[in-house]
Amino acid sequence: MSQAMTVERVNDLTERVLDIACGTAKQVMPALARQESVRPGINLRFENPDVKEFIGKYEGESREVFAQRQAIVAACKLKRDMAVADIGAATGFFTRLFAREVGPEGKVYAVDISPKFIDHIEKTVVGEGLKNVVGVVCMPDNVMLPARAIDLAFVCDTYHHFEFPFQTLASIHEALRPGGQLIVVDFHRIAGTSREWVLNHVRADKEVVVREISSSGYKVVADEPLLKENYFIRFEKVGTRELSHAGCASSGRAGLA
Repeated sequence: MSQAMTVERVNDLTERVLDIACGTAKQVMPALARQESVRPGINLRFENPDVKEFIGKYEGESREVFAQRQAIVAACKLKRDMAVADIGAATGFFTRLFAREVGPEGKVYAVDISPKFIDHIEKTVVGEGLKNVVGVVCMPDNVMLPARAIDLAFVCDTYHHFEFPFQTLASIHEALRPGGQLIVVDFHRIAGTSREWVLNHVRADKEVVVREISSSGYKVVADEPLLKENYFIRFEKVGTRELSHAGCASSGRAGLA
Protein backbone atom coordinates (compact mmCIF):
# COMPACT_ATOMS: atom_id res chain seq x y z
CA MET A 1 0.00 0.00 0.00
CA SER A 2 1.43 3.40 -1.02
CA GLN A 3 2.04 6.14 1.54
CA ALA A 4 -0.37 8.44 -0.33
CA MET A 5 -3.16 5.86 -0.13
CA THR A 6 -2.50 5.31 3.60
CA VAL A 7 -2.69 9.04 4.30
CA GLU A 8 -5.89 9.30 2.28
CA ARG A 9 -7.54 6.51 4.25
CA VAL A 10 -6.44 7.97 7.59
CA ASN A 11 -7.79 11.38 6.59
CA ASP A 12 -11.10 9.82 5.55
CA LEU A 13 -11.40 7.99 8.88
CA THR A 14 -10.54 11.17 10.81
CA GLU A 15 -13.21 13.11 8.92
CA ARG A 16 -15.85 10.50 9.73
CA VAL A 17 -14.95 10.57 13.43
CA LEU A 18 -15.20 14.36 13.47
CA ASP A 19 -18.60 14.18 11.78
CA ILE A 20 -19.85 11.88 14.54
CA ALA A 21 -18.45 14.12 17.28
CA CYS A 22 -19.98 17.25 15.79
CA GLY A 23 -23.39 15.71 15.12
CA THR A 24 -23.68 16.54 11.42
CA ALA A 25 -26.74 14.40 10.94
CA LYS A 26 -26.76 13.41 7.27
CA GLN A 27 -23.14 12.23 7.30
CA VAL A 28 -23.35 10.77 10.78
CA MET A 29 -26.34 8.48 10.37
CA PRO A 30 -24.74 5.69 8.29
CA ALA A 31 -21.85 5.31 10.73
CA LEU A 32 -24.01 5.59 13.81
CA ALA A 33 -26.46 3.01 12.49
CA ARG A 34 -23.90 0.34 13.29
CA GLN A 35 -24.01 1.07 17.02
CA GLU A 36 -25.69 -1.43 19.30
CA SER A 37 -28.54 -0.60 21.65
CA VAL A 38 -27.38 0.80 24.98
CA ARG A 39 -30.43 -0.70 26.71
CA PRO A 40 -31.94 -3.60 24.73
CA GLY A 41 -35.58 -4.30 25.43
CA ILE A 42 -36.35 -1.18 27.46
CA ASN A 43 -39.15 -0.20 25.06
CA LEU A 44 -40.77 -3.61 24.56
CA ARG A 45 -43.74 -2.72 26.76
CA PHE A 46 -44.61 0.12 24.40
CA GLU A 47 -45.12 -2.16 21.41
CA ASN A 48 -48.71 -2.80 22.47
CA PRO A 49 -49.40 -0.62 25.53
CA ASP A 50 -52.63 -0.50 27.48
CA VAL A 51 -53.25 3.22 27.02
CA LYS A 52 -55.71 3.48 29.92
CA GLU A 53 -53.18 1.85 32.23
CA PHE A 54 -50.50 4.33 31.18
CA ILE A 55 -52.83 7.28 31.62
CA GLY A 56 -53.18 6.17 35.23
CA LYS A 57 -49.41 5.89 35.60
CA TYR A 58 -48.37 9.01 33.76
CA GLU A 59 -51.16 11.43 34.57
CA GLY A 60 -51.23 11.14 38.35
CA GLU A 61 -50.34 13.86 40.84
CA SER A 62 -47.86 11.50 42.51
CA ARG A 63 -45.66 11.76 39.40
CA GLU A 64 -43.48 14.84 39.72
CA VAL A 65 -43.46 15.89 36.07
CA PHE A 66 -47.26 15.69 35.94
CA ALA A 67 -47.77 17.51 39.23
CA GLN A 68 -45.36 20.23 38.05
CA ARG A 69 -46.55 20.26 34.44
CA GLN A 70 -47.61 23.92 34.45
CA ALA A 71 -44.26 25.02 35.89
CA ILE A 72 -42.43 22.89 33.32
CA VAL A 73 -44.44 24.37 30.44
CA ALA A 74 -43.77 27.89 31.75
CA ALA A 75 -40.03 27.12 31.96
CA CYS A 76 -40.04 26.06 28.30
CA LYS A 77 -40.75 29.71 27.37
CA LEU A 78 -42.89 28.90 24.37
CA LYS A 79 -44.07 31.55 21.92
CA ARG A 80 -47.30 31.65 19.98
CA ASP A 81 -45.84 30.73 16.59
CA MET A 82 -43.29 28.11 17.62
CA ALA A 83 -42.94 24.59 16.27
CA VAL A 84 -42.35 22.13 19.10
CA ALA A 85 -41.66 18.40 19.19
CA ASP A 86 -42.83 16.45 22.24
CA ILE A 87 -40.50 13.47 21.90
CA GLY A 88 -41.70 10.47 23.85
CA ALA A 89 -45.15 12.04 24.01
CA ALA A 90 -46.79 8.91 25.48
CA THR A 91 -50.34 9.83 26.60
CA GLY A 92 -49.90 13.37 25.31
CA PHE A 93 -50.54 15.58 28.32
CA PHE A 94 -47.58 17.82 27.47
CA THR A 95 -48.53 17.75 23.79
CA ARG A 96 -51.94 19.21 24.60
CA LEU A 97 -50.50 21.86 26.91
CA PHE A 98 -47.92 22.86 24.29
CA ALA A 99 -50.60 23.06 21.58
CA ARG A 100 -52.50 25.64 23.60
CA GLU A 101 -49.33 27.62 24.32
CA VAL A 102 -48.14 27.94 20.72
CA GLY A 103 -51.62 28.70 19.43
CA PRO A 104 -53.17 27.93 16.05
CA GLU A 105 -50.26 29.60 14.24
CA GLY A 106 -47.82 27.21 15.91
CA LYS A 107 -47.37 23.46 15.56
CA VAL A 108 -46.71 20.57 17.92
CA TYR A 109 -45.31 17.24 16.74
CA ALA A 110 -46.31 14.43 19.09
CA VAL A 111 -43.52 11.89 18.61
CA ASP A 112 -43.60 8.40 20.07
CA ILE A 113 -42.41 4.91 19.25
CA SER A 114 -45.87 3.48 19.99
CA PRO A 115 -48.59 3.78 17.31
CA LYS A 116 -51.23 3.24 20.02
CA PHE A 117 -50.04 6.31 21.92
CA ILE A 118 -50.10 8.39 18.75
CA ASP A 119 -53.61 7.15 17.91
CA HIS A 120 -54.72 8.15 21.41
CA ILE A 121 -53.19 11.63 21.10
CA GLU A 122 -54.72 12.25 17.68
CA LYS A 123 -58.16 11.35 19.02
CA THR A 124 -57.87 13.44 22.18
CA VAL A 125 -56.66 16.58 20.41
CA VAL A 126 -59.60 16.39 18.00
CA GLY A 127 -61.93 16.04 20.97
CA GLU A 128 -60.38 19.14 22.56
CA GLY A 129 -60.53 21.19 19.36
CA LEU A 130 -56.74 21.38 18.91
CA LYS A 131 -55.87 21.51 15.22
CA ASN A 132 -52.14 22.21 15.44
CA VAL A 133 -50.91 18.76 16.50
CA VAL A 134 -49.23 16.28 14.14
CA GLY A 135 -48.69 12.70 15.30
CA VAL A 136 -45.40 11.01 14.36
CA VAL A 137 -44.54 7.38 14.96
CA CYS A 138 -40.76 7.38 15.33
CA MET A 139 -38.08 4.73 14.98
CA PRO A 140 -35.83 3.50 17.82
CA ASP A 141 -32.94 5.53 16.36
CA ASN A 142 -34.69 8.39 14.55
CA VAL A 143 -37.42 10.85 15.55
CA MET A 144 -38.63 10.94 11.92
CA LEU A 145 -39.13 14.70 11.75
CA PRO A 146 -38.50 16.90 8.70
CA ALA A 147 -35.21 18.78 8.53
CA ARG A 148 -35.23 22.22 10.18
CA ALA A 149 -38.89 21.84 11.14
CA ILE A 150 -38.83 22.70 14.85
CA ASP A 151 -37.72 25.43 17.21
CA LEU A 152 -37.77 23.29 20.34
CA ALA A 153 -37.45 19.58 21.09
CA PHE A 154 -38.83 18.51 24.47
CA VAL A 155 -37.72 15.17 25.94
CA CYS A 156 -39.32 14.42 29.31
CA ASP A 157 -38.52 11.23 31.23
CA THR A 158 -37.65 9.75 27.85
CA TYR A 159 -33.92 10.18 27.34
CA HIS A 160 -33.25 7.06 29.41
CA HIS A 161 -35.47 5.21 26.91
CA PHE A 162 -33.24 6.17 23.97
CA GLU A 163 -31.78 2.82 22.90
CA PHE A 164 -29.55 4.56 20.37
CA PRO A 165 -28.88 7.96 21.94
CA PHE A 166 -26.32 9.29 19.47
CA GLN A 167 -28.39 8.39 16.40
CA THR A 168 -31.52 9.84 17.99
CA LEU A 169 -29.70 13.03 19.00
CA ALA A 170 -28.41 13.37 15.43
CA SER A 171 -31.94 13.14 14.06
CA ILE A 172 -33.15 15.77 16.55
CA HIS A 173 -30.21 17.99 15.57
CA GLU A 174 -31.25 17.76 11.94
CA ALA A 175 -34.89 18.55 12.80
CA LEU A 176 -33.98 21.68 14.78
CA ARG A 177 -33.73 25.04 13.07
CA PRO A 178 -30.54 27.08 13.53
CA GLY A 179 -30.39 28.20 17.15
CA GLY A 180 -33.11 25.70 18.07
CA GLN A 181 -33.18 24.24 21.55
CA LEU A 182 -33.47 20.85 23.21
CA ILE A 183 -34.94 20.55 26.71
CA VAL A 184 -34.26 17.35 28.62
CA VAL A 185 -36.13 16.48 31.81
CA ASP A 186 -35.08 13.21 33.38
CA PHE A 187 -34.49 11.47 36.68
CA HIS A 188 -31.57 12.25 38.93
CA ARG A 189 -29.72 8.95 39.33
CA ILE A 190 -27.73 9.19 42.55
CA ALA A 191 -26.56 6.10 44.43
CA GLY A 192 -27.78 6.17 48.02
CA THR A 193 -30.32 8.91 47.27
CA SER A 194 -32.47 7.93 44.30
CA ARG A 195 -35.25 5.36 44.60
CA GLU A 196 -34.30 1.77 43.84
CA TRP A 197 -36.62 1.82 40.82
CA VAL A 198 -34.70 4.77 39.36
CA LEU A 199 -31.32 3.14 39.99
CA ASN A 200 -32.47 -0.05 38.24
CA HIS A 201 -34.39 1.60 35.41
CA VAL A 202 -32.38 4.69 34.46
CA ARG A 203 -29.05 3.81 32.83
CA ALA A 204 -27.13 7.08 33.21
CA ASP A 205 -26.76 9.93 35.67
CA LYS A 206 -27.08 13.61 34.80
CA GLU A 207 -23.37 14.08 34.11
CA VAL A 208 -23.30 11.24 31.57
CA VAL A 209 -26.42 12.58 29.84
CA VAL A 210 -24.94 16.07 29.59
CA ARG A 211 -21.69 14.65 28.20
CA GLU A 212 -23.49 12.57 25.58
CA ILE A 213 -25.65 15.47 24.41
CA SER A 214 -22.80 17.99 24.48
CA SER A 215 -20.72 15.69 22.26
CA SER A 216 -23.55 15.49 19.72
CA GLY A 217 -23.87 19.05 18.51
CA TYR A 218 -25.42 20.87 21.47
CA LYS A 219 -24.30 23.19 24.26
CA VAL A 220 -25.85 23.70 27.71
CA VAL A 221 -27.50 27.10 28.07
CA ALA A 222 -29.44 26.56 31.31
CA ASP A 223 -29.67 24.07 34.15
CA GLU A 224 -32.74 25.11 36.11
CA PRO A 225 -33.41 23.87 39.68
CA LEU A 226 -37.10 23.51 38.91
CA LEU A 227 -37.74 19.99 40.19
CA LYS A 228 -36.61 17.64 42.95
CA GLU A 229 -36.59 14.12 41.52
CA ASN A 230 -35.83 15.28 37.99
CA TYR A 231 -33.43 17.75 36.40
CA PHE A 232 -34.39 20.32 33.73
CA ILE A 233 -31.60 21.19 31.29
CA ARG A 234 -31.85 23.42 28.23
CA PHE A 235 -29.44 22.82 25.34
CA GLU A 236 -28.98 24.79 22.15
CA LYS A 237 -28.16 23.41 18.74
CA VAL A 238 -24.60 24.27 17.76
CA GLY A 239 -23.43 24.68 14.17
CA THR A 240 -20.41 22.75 12.93
CA ARG A 241 -18.29 25.90 12.72
CA GLU A 242 -19.00 26.75 16.37
CA LEU A 243 -18.30 23.15 17.36
CA SER A 244 -14.97 23.28 15.57
CA HIS A 245 -13.98 26.46 17.37
CA ALA A 246 -14.97 24.89 20.67
CA GLY A 247 -12.79 21.86 20.02
CA CYS A 248 -15.66 19.48 19.57
CA ALA A 249 -13.50 16.73 18.14
CA SER A 250 -11.71 16.00 21.39
CA SER A 251 -14.81 16.29 23.57
CA GLY A 252 -16.76 14.19 21.07
CA ARG A 253 -14.28 11.34 21.26
CA ALA A 254 -14.53 11.36 25.05
CA GLY A 255 -18.31 11.35 24.97
CA LEU A 256 -18.56 8.55 22.43
CA ALA A 257 -16.05 6.29 24.12
